[in-house]
Amino acid sequence: MRHNKSGRRLGRNSSHRAAMLRNMVTSLIDHERITTTDARAKEVRKIAEKMITLGKRGDLHARRQALSVIREKEVVAKLFDRLAPRFSERAGGYTRIIKVGNRLGDNAPVSIIEFVDQEQAAE
Repeated sequence: MRHNKSGRRLGRNSSHRAAMLRNMVTSLIDHERITTTDARAKEVRKIAEKMITLGKRGDLHARRQALSVIREKEVVAKLFDRLAPRFSERAGGYTRIIKVGNRLGDNAPVSIIEFVDQEQAAE
C-alpha cells in the first residue's frame, strides 16, 4: 500500500530524482520559464514555491537553505535580489503551469511552467 507517501517517482531512483528536480528549479529561477512534462512541472512547482518563500524571508538562514537546493550562487542571488521583491505583495501561487499539448516522440503531455508576473518583467 502507498499510504502517506507524497510526491511522484518520475521513473527514477531517489538521488536521480532529487538531482533532476534541483536542476529544473535552478533553470526555472534562472530563465523564469521552462518547458517540461506535466508531472515534472507539478513537482518542480512545489520546490520553486518554497524557494520564493525563502527569498521573501531574506535572512542568512533562508539563503543557506536555498543554497542547499539550488547549488548555484548566482541563481540564489537572483532569487533573493530580483525575484523575491517582485513577489513581496503576493501570499503564494508564484508559478503557473500552461499545458501545451503532447510531445511528438512519445506523446507525453507537455507544459510550460513560469512565474506569474513574467509578462510584466518582459515589458
